[in-house]
Amino acid sequence: MYDLSTRKRALSLVAQGRSLNSVSKEMGISRHAITCWLSRLEPVSRTPPCVRCQETPESPEDPAAYAYLLGLYLGDGYIICKPKQRYLMVTCTASWPGLVEAAEDAMRKVLPWPNVSRLQRAGCVDVKSYTQHWVCLFPQHGPGKKHERRIALEPWQQEIVDEHPWEFIRGLVHSDGCRITNWTTRLVGGERKRYEYPRYFFTNVSDDIRRLYTDTLDKLGIEWTHCTRNGSPYNISVAKKASVALLDAHVGPKH
Repeated sequence: MYDLSTRKRALSLVAQGRSLNSVSKEMGISRHAITCWLSRLEPVSRTPPCVRCQETPESPEDPAAYAYLLGLYLGDGYIICKPKQRYLMVTCTASWPGLVEAAEDAMRKVLPWPNVSRLQRAGCVDVKSYTQHWVCLFPQHGPGKKHERRIALEPWQQEIVDEHPWEFIRGLVHSDGCRITNWTTRLVGGERKRYEYPRYFFTNVSDDIRRLYTDTLDKLGIEWTHCTRNGSPYNISVAKKASVALLDAHVGPKH
């Protein structure tokens, strides 16, 4: 038998978004007991109020983290909606552990209470955060692939991007972009020499997502060009020295 204070403490941890497994292990109480308490004691909501679906919608508590996570979502993220399971998932290349950490950190800052987990797969890591309210925070969610439907930011999202443009750009580059070193040769004093220079690429088949990227680059004074792939302008290139220096200062290569 457990006293009332123990039961209420367990339910309080569950109400904060903790999983039944974690509460069970921490307190040495069976999952079955906690499940029974959830149904017998005074109901405790397991999901705190959502900032977007409350009576007066508000912006996320950490708008900078949201801008970064929005970029990740538009690139390599999607929301799974099943009858009994809804979660945001961002897929990261396993060779970039810093990106995996950054994705999880952003999820926890934007919504601190849902359970966050990682799933290791061949060559990649899926970072997942479980709650139905990711749909409220990312209204771009919908049926089908992102490049097959219209993607546009809501006014409140655009305000966040305007306030934190570098975080948004960093999220997009960390998902669908890269920093590479190109090379060419030049004649110097009659001798051909190799010349190397850094370059950023962003690749996405959605015209709308590429436009969100380039519109934000324009506001930041970054020079960019389209590079076609199989006749389609899927690649956005930034190669000008001054523009690359700005991206290096605020984005940098993945790690």
